[in-house]
Amino acid sequence: MSYMPSREQKILVVDDEPANLRVLKQVLQNEYRLIFAKSGEEAIRLAQTEKPDLILLDIMMPAMSGLEACEKLKADTSTRAIPVIFVSALSTEIDEASGFAAGAVDYISKPISAALVKARVKTHLSLVQADELKQTRLQIIQVLGRASEYKDNETGMHVIRMSHYARIIALAYGFSPEQADKLMHAAPMHDIGKIGIPDSILLKPGRLTDEEMERMRQHPIIGAAILGEANSDLLKLAKSVALTHHEKWDGTGYPYGLAGEDIPIEGRIVALADVFDALTCKRPYKEAWSIEKTTQFLIEQSGKHFDPKLVDLLLAEMDKILEVKETWREDTE
Repeated sequence: MSYMPSREQKILVVDDEPANLRVLKQVLQNEYRLIFAKSGEEAIRLAQTEKPDLILLDIMMPAMSGLEACEKLKADTSTRAIPVIFVSALSTEIDEASGFAAGAVDYISKPISAALVKARVKTHLSLVQADELKQTRLQIIQVLGRASEYKDNETGMHVIRMSHYARIIALAYGFSPEQADKLMHAAPMHDIGKIGIPDSILLKPGRLTDEEMERMRQHPIIGAAILGEANSDLLKLAKSVALTHHEKWDGTGYPYGLAGEDIPIEGRIVALADVFDALTCKRPYKEAWSIEKTTQFLIEQSGKHFDPKLVDLLLAEMDKILEVKETWREDTE
């Protein structure tokens, strides 16, 4: 779906020369809501109160230059994310470099070309829209992940912690930061299939019967079915995690009894992160294990339940793991 300009989108136009403001108004007024400022100080105030989607900012202004104004906007958490395009008669490489160093995303030279201004504004607003869509998708995935944990872990902190653990392990394994972040965002969906398990089984306080256990072991397949055949790389990764996080290195896991490196690396990582958090946290049916007891268990299960290399990496990164555990600890701890 291509991006279309919208009158709901707001652009702050900043220039100390009224004639320049009139030119930009003529170019953009039919497609966007415009607000105007004649100084850097006024631009900062309006950016804070009006929250524009984009700022067109002149550089050469009295009192406070556009460069100074941009630096202040980027230093303020409330305005940092607003893209700034400089519109200036200055056009040397040094001037452009200074603009980008101050935090601008683009640079348009005066006298302006109407077609160029429209194209650059459209491009950067489409990037804003794409980033907002990405953030919304991530938030939906995180919410659904917490929903799947809600019945037996009301705070939902488990999925937050284990997702960060998965990221730490992935980075240590050799994932790029982008790949590790993607796994962190996919990991909360690992138990989404629990939504399809009856409460009589999911919430049963005692030991499950063989039949009930077999039903419980269907939740990875249910999770994969819920996530479906999405085009999104993130949802494809989430599907793999949901389907394979209960497989074991020695082939005794479920649902398919995969073994060793036949288990996708994302499933192996999440399996370890998930169990580590489950063991070290208090649950209605168990007390929290100590780090020492949990560490010993992981070592014993290395090469059985877990990929031995991943166990070694988790132990080597324990300081970072414990920092996450403390940051996202349960209120009852």
